[in-house]
Amino acid sequence: MVERAAPATILRIVHMSRLLRVPLFPLAGAILFPRAQLPLHIFENRYREMVRDAIEGPGRIAMIQPSQLEDELHPPLYSAGCLGEIVGVEELDDGRFNIVLLGTHRFRLVREAEIDASYRCGEIDIEAFDDSDPPALSLGQRAEVERESRRLGDSMRLVVDWAAVSRLDDETLVNAIAQVAPFDYGAKQALLEQPTLTDRADLLVQLMQFQRVALTGGVEAEPTLQ
Repeated sequence: MVERAAPATILRIVHMSRLLRVPLFPLAGAILFPRAQLPLHIFENRYREMVRDAIEGPGRIAMIQPSQLEDELHPPLYSAGCLGEIVGVEELDDGRFNIVLLGTHRFRLVREAEIDASYRCGEIDIEAFDDSDPPALSLGQRAEVERESRRLGDSMRLVVDWAAVSRLDDETLVNAIAQVAPFDYGAKQALLEQPTLTDRADLLVQLMQFQRVALTGGVEAEPTLQ
């Protein structure tokens, strides 16, 4: 659908005061946005170590997607992700964790850093994107997002509380759909990197239309919920 390679090292000069060194959590299909939340179940030993170190430190984890999935242990990464603050944590008896991240800044990965740990770490530029509160969508664009999300949900035979959906603010609505919709990881990355909420909403509508056609073969599914 949407697929593009992106280098993990950005060949440009970034002022060092803009850089943060943070743990990297490469996870295909999982994207985080500023002011959005992402629940995660942590079970691999290296990521248990990452969560323990983050809790004992600044409490931040950088979510980033692999750009290829062939190398499970050390895949190449996209150049952009989102920094998350741990706002909820539950440690289970066997050492696994359930955590909740709250997105704070999208970032560009400048370089990976060598550390004495089993997980990956990187230096990130948190001023690479404008993540200030976005202006509202136009009424027409908001209606289009709601309409296409309803059509996609009906095509997938999902039972959705559309009244609750309609009460979400524009940013929460667009980002929530982007997080949970069954798009491939290249499409999700493209949504993450859109400069503005308006741009993200435009791309989201296109992706939902494409996904719906792929599911139905071009034939509208009967709605399951009015």
